Amino acid sequence: MSREQAAGLLRELADSLARHNGVDLMQGGMKVQVRVPDRVEVEFEVELKKKKSSLEIEISW
Repeated sequence: MSREQAAGLLRELADSLARHNGVDLMQGGMKVQVRVPDRVEVEFEVELKKKKSSLEIEISW
C-alpha cells in the first residue's frame, strides 16, 4: 500500500468516526460494526529502527 493509500484509509476511518459514531470493519471474512462512544482515549506509539519503523494509533474507551 502506498503512503497516499494509507492516508486515504485513515481519512475514511476518521470520517466514519465523526459522522456515524463508529466503524464497520471486516474480520475473518465477516463485517463487524464497532460503535464508539463520544469520549475516547487516543494513544500514539512510534518505533524507530534502522530498516523498519512503525506508528501505532490506539483508540480505546
